[in-house]
Amino acid sequence: MTVSIDLLRHGEPIGGPRYRGRTDDPLNGRGWLQMHRAVSGLGPWQRIHSSPLHRCRDFAERLARHQGLPLQVDAQMTEIDFGRWEGLTAAQLIRHDAEALGDFWRDPVSHTPHGGEALTDFRERIIDAWQQLLHDLPQDGHLLMISHGGAIRILLHHILGIPLLKLQQIEVPYGCLSRIHIDWHGSEPNTRLAAHGSLLP
Repeated sequence: MTVSIDLLRHGEPIGGPRYRGRTDDPLNGRGWLQMHRAVSGLGPWQRIHSSPLHRCRDFAERLARHQGLPLQVDAQMTEIDFGRWEGLTAAQLIRHDAEALGDFWRDPVSHTPHGGEALTDFRERIIDAWQQLLHDLPQDGHLLMISHGGAIRILLHHILGIPLLKLQQIEVPYGCLSRIHIDWHGSEPNTRLAAHGSLLP
């Protein structure tokens, strides 16, 4: 039996690229277009899961209504908390907190933004949510999960065995969709990445 899970990163929020973890900005017009393009021609899904933040949930609710699908909101799938960096751009941090930003870029495991969530704690939270999702899945079907770049990177790191220090080398642009296939052989799932990109055929 095989389950397919489509991991979809939200589109561009109001305010554009910045360190936006728990900051709850909605999508801008371009972000809505990116999301519509990302799901065009895909599915059908049996259900939709979403982060509770507006940049994910607003589109998830609209899509669920349009397709008549159940929607589950999962608070554990929110983005990492950037603490005092929330809402700031990289350019602003280079001007005001360059040393801490450089440390974070070089080694995000050992250097957490001031007041933010440690990467190892974030990893544990996301993987716990993923394991619970797998436990609750039927052993066939197709699920859409709308979440964040950081959460999706953690899942790809977990599935593919990519070192945590290499996390930022996984590109997950706005509207990027990663398809995961899960095959059951007995009671143990075999999880693999089937496709990854901004636009799947």
